[in-house]
Order: sequence, then structure tokens, then C-alpha cells
Amino acid sequence: MSQISLNTQILLGALIGIVAGFVFADLGMESGITQSGLYVAQLAGNLFIDLLRMVLIPLVFTSIVVGVASLRAHRQINRVWQLTLSYFFVTMAIAVILGLAAGHIFRPGEGLQITLFQDAMQAFQATQLSLADFFAQFLRSLFQNPIAALAQGNVLAVVIFALLLGIALVIGGDRYRNILLLLQEFLEVILMLVGWIMRLAPLGIMALLLQLVATQDVQLLSTLIKFVAVVLGATLLHGLVVLPLILYCTTGMSPRRFWSGAREALITAAATSSSAATLPVTLRCVEQHLHVKRDIAGFVIPVGATMNMDGTALYEAVAALFVANLIGIELTLVQQLIVFLTAMLAAIGAPGIPSAGMVTMVVVLQSVGLPVEAIAILIPVDRILDTFRTMVNVEGDMVGSLVVQQWINSAPQNDD
Repeated sequence: MSQISLNTQILLGALIGIVAGFVFADLGMESGITQSGLYVAQLAGNLFIDLLRMVLIPLVFTSIVVGVASLRAHRQINRVWQLTLSYFFVTMAIAVILGLAAGHIFRPGEGLQITLFQDAMQAFQATQLSLADFFAQFLRSLFQNPIAALAQGNVLAVVIFALLLGIALVIGGDRYRNILLLLQEFLEVILMLVGWIMRLAPLGIMALLLQLVATQDVQLLSTLIKFVAVVLGATLLHGLVVLPLILYCTTGMSPRRFWSGAREALITAAATSSSAATLPVTLRCVEQHLHVKRDIAGFVIPVGATMNMDGTALYEAVAALFVANLIGIELTLVQQLIVFLTAMLAAIGAPGIPSAGMVTMVVVLQSVGLPVEAIAILIPVDRILDTFRTMVNVEGDMVGSLVVQQWINSAPQNDD
């Protein structure tokens, strides 16, 4: 195996995991072989995710501080953050429009009786969270005790603190040069640890995908097959056509070249369903395989992992129309505009964890008066959909780093 590239090992591990998952599913959950296999897979999968989470916060913190300090030293920080946020807004807006269009054309949920899901809805307890409460909660999560944020793994608060600290180190100049050098060396050490952890990636990804495939409830999946097909179709259209088209038109990079360099991160995203857990792999891919400068990657990728959620925004738009169709309500143009805005806001505030879209779905449904309990209907199929939308979320971050780098390189260098 030493002569096979890590990229290829990860792909083989993913394929073996999927095939093994189908085999265990065919044997049945009662089988002793299946139970033993799933137990071992759970141990291996959890070990891989825990290792990634172990380096996540130190990596986010140091990469952003060093990235911001480097960008400000080259007088580029203003241009980078403006271009980054513009890219995030445009691609998420396109994703939501795609989701709404797909929901209108194919009308998932129409013809189904909501009484079929009555038991699930009654057993589900949703936290009532208005748009105002969500926005207030989101703002409060931005500025927290940095030590507590680091200890609790609050990525968004760590990102904000790291941004401010990076700016402060540059403004302080030579007085704080030793602190910056220490953080640069610490970043190098963390990246070395990421390299070690990636040696376990083929096994970890194989174990995670095995669990995912083996534990899916096919009967429940078939009940909502139209909704699943619409979400997957729109998500894949965004991931396979829209984002590669933006990349090609901006940088000239072919989709094949991009996917070859991004494969490790995309497969890890599918296996973990967490853009935050995938972040160490994403940074490794954009820097080593796609050759994005470390200062740009260190800014765009961590910020994107917390704010840029194309797949999540698209999913929430389709799900809102699905619930409306299910209960026989036709959303007005104004209500759809509200869905558009709240889906984007909720996606920005969604944590980079598995099924984060379900957490923020409450806000989208409440914004147009749809029953929050209907989230229970989506839970059985959410895990499989989460794998694809997380891949698109991560893909959007990687494309964004390449696009921002191209814009920076082609822009005049004498501003700010």
C-alpha cells in the first residue's frame, strides 16, 4: 500500500466501505456478523473523527491568525475579506434559488398525506425559536470568552477572536513579532499532525461509510423518494455544474483537475457529514493539491466552514416547499422571499456538525408559519442527504479559495 497514493487509498477505502455496508444491510441488523462489524466500524470511525476534532480548533485559530497577519502585511486583507464574503453571498443565493426552482418544478410532497407521519410528528419536540431569537443568539455566539470557545470547540467564536488577534498583531508591529513567529511555528506543527492523522483516513472513511450505508432504513427512504430525488438532483446540479462553472470561468481550472485535488476533502466530508471536522483535510487539499497560498487558504477555508453553506441553504429551501406542499399550502411570492432570506441566514448560522440543517430548519419553517413538527418527517432521510450537502458545502469553500486567489492575483496591487 506504500506505493499507492493517499488519494487513491481514500477512494478505495470509500468504495470498500460502501460495498461492505450493502453486504451488512443484506445480512440484516440481527445478524451477529453485522453487529460485530458495525461495532468495529463505529470504533474506527469515531477514532478518525475524534482525531480530526482534536486538531480542529488549534488549526483554525493558528491558520486564521497567521493568515490575517500575512494578508495585512501585504496590504491585502480588505480585498480578501470583501471578495470572500461576496463570493459566499452569491453562491448561497444561487443555491437557494436552485432549491426553490426545483421545489416549484417537481413539487415534492404533493400527493402524500400528512397523516402518514402523524405519529412521528407527535413524538417530536422542536425547540421554538423565532427569527429574532435566532439572530440574537447568532450575534451572541460571535463574541465569547476565547478560552471557553477554544475549550468548547465553538468554531465561529474562535474564528472571530483569531481575526481580531491577527489584526492586532499586525498593528502592534515588531513589538509582537515573537508571538506571531510562535504561532507560525505552532501552525507548522499542527499541519504535521494533520499529515499523520491522514494516514488513518482510508480506514476511518471506510468505517464511516460502512455505518452510513448499513444503517439506512430503505422502507422509510422509499416513502420520501421524490423529496430525496429533488434535493439530491438540485444539490448535485449545484455541485457538479454551478460551482465548477464558476471556477472554470474565473480561474480556467478544469473540473477534472479540481476534483482530483479535492478528492480527499470531498470523501471525508461525505463520510463525516461535518464541514468543521473536514476542515483540516480541506486546508491540506487546497494548499498541497490545489496550490492556494497559505495566507488566503488560512482565511477563506475556516471562515467558509462556519459561514458558507450552499448545500444546507439549498436543502432548507426545498424542505420548506416540501412541507408547504404536504399540508396543502401555496406559499406567496413574499413568503418565498422570506424563505430565501431566512434559508441563507440560517445556513450562515448553522454549526458545521452532522445534520446542522435540521437545527436551523426551525427558523425557516417558523418564518412563513409552517408547522415546526414537520421536521420529524425529514429526520429518517436527513443523514443520507447530509452527506451530499456537506460535500457541496466543502466544495464551495475550496472553489472560493481558488476564486479569491485568482481575483487577488489579477487585481491591482496598490490598494489599501
